[in-house]
Amino acid sequence: MGTEKRNIYFVKRLYTLLFVIAAGCSPKVQPPDPESLKPAWLKTEPYQDGYYTGIGHSVKDGTNNYIQAAKKSALDDLISDIKVNISSTSILSQFEADKSVSEQYEQIIKTTAADEIEEFELVDAWEDPNNYWVYYRLSISRYRQIKEEQKRNATLLATDYLQKAKDAERASERLQAISFYFQAFRSIEKYLGEAIRVQVDGKEVLLVNEIYASIQTTLDKVFLKVDPPALNINRRLQQSGQSVVAKANYKDNSKLVADLPLFAAFEKGAGDVFPNYKTDEHGQAKILLTKIGSRDLEQTLNVKVDIDMLSGNSSSPIFKLIAKTFHVPQSQAMLRVQRPVVYMTSLEKSLGQNKASIQISNKLRNLLANNGFEFTDSKGTADLWFDVQSDSERGSITGSIYITYLTSNIKVMAVKENKEIYATTLDRVRGYGLDYDKSSIDAYSKALETLEKERMSELLNTILQ
Repeated sequence: MGTEKRNIYFVKRLYTLLFVIAAGCSPKVQPPDPESLKPAWLKTEPYQDGYYTGIGHSVKDGTNNYIQAAKKSALDDLISDIKVNISSTSILSQFEADKSVSEQYEQIIKTTAADEIEEFELVDAWEDPNNYWVYYRLSISRYRQIKEEQKRNATLLATDYLQKAKDAERASERLQAISFYFQAFRSIEKYLGEAIRVQVDGKEVLLVNEIYASIQTTLDKVFLKVDPPALNINRRLQQSGQSVVAKANYKDNSKLVADLPLFAAFEKGAGDVFPNYKTDEHGQAKILLTKIGSRDLEQTLNVKVDIDMLSGNSSSPIFKLIAKTFHVPQSQAMLRVQRPVVYMTSLEKSLGQNKASIQISNKLRNLLANNGFEFTDSKGTADLWFDVQSDSERGSITGSIYITYLTSNIKVMAVKENKEIYATTLDRVRGYGLDYDKSSIDAYSKALETLEKERMSELLNTILQ
């Protein structure tokens, strides 16, 4: 019996040894090459006759919806195959002087096409642990069919608005007519590069060209002027501000243009001007300036017809692009800006004694001069009176360090109104030194820095109102 057990044990050991030897002699299994696992459409750009194709990719980093990101990428790739054709007789071809208009138009069309594309289909998707790819296609014939249907609908709508605009013009309702023209334009704006022919008032016209030309013709009939055309104005405006009057009428019949939206802005220089207006029943609008912000002695205020308001404030990037090409009625007022004249008084002390130099007053004078102010020694000829009062006082002594506290009061008066318009205090500015004189000098230095960096902007904004 003992011999039998030894034989069984020996056989088991033999099998184990043979298994180890066999395993050691067998070839090693290599993991597959990741590139070999990718589908064919990722290795070679796919082409399918009769289809636009697009491949999108996104990284699976856990921070985004990688499936949606890949889909958008694929559609962007797909529409890159779609060509935007510009007809030689289209409105875009008329902007020969500015080829960028056509280029920007093409870019806008392609950018928005991904959001509007229909009936595309998923062909395949593939992913690995870190990436996701997707493959879409779109039938060229179906795409063209959808686009033709959309263009027919847009053409019918635009033609209807164009006819309404012509009828409004015949009824002398020109602002109503221009509103209809703009609605027609927005209806057909995706097809500006095409020569679409329609019948209007019994004659054949190029639809987009006719709409554009009609808008420009109507705008050309408006005459706009600003009164007075030139204005002497002090840079320091009074609280009520300063105004000019914009007047609008039609060139061909001198009829006043009521409810005409206007936009006002500085063309040269800078300042605060209320931007948006509408003419009243007399064809007028008062343009209000509340601040002159530039030191330029000659500045220009421009008033023009507000084409955005006139068209209904379209948010379309195509319309915003083309709207810039219209020549809108406008007029300017030249502003001859007079610099505010300053009279300055000061009393500056250090530890109760008059200082040899008036540091704060000199710093203030320098800052004002750099901001377009002039100075006078006669209070009667000044617009503004600046008064500066400063003194430092002894503080404590810590070891060998002496501390002083500086207080400086700055007051500004409007001379003609005899009214205080600004006041500020640099309160207890702390200085340090090896004696009180040196610490007072340090306090004045810190006060100068505070004046320039913290108070000057506030001072200017207040006194120039």
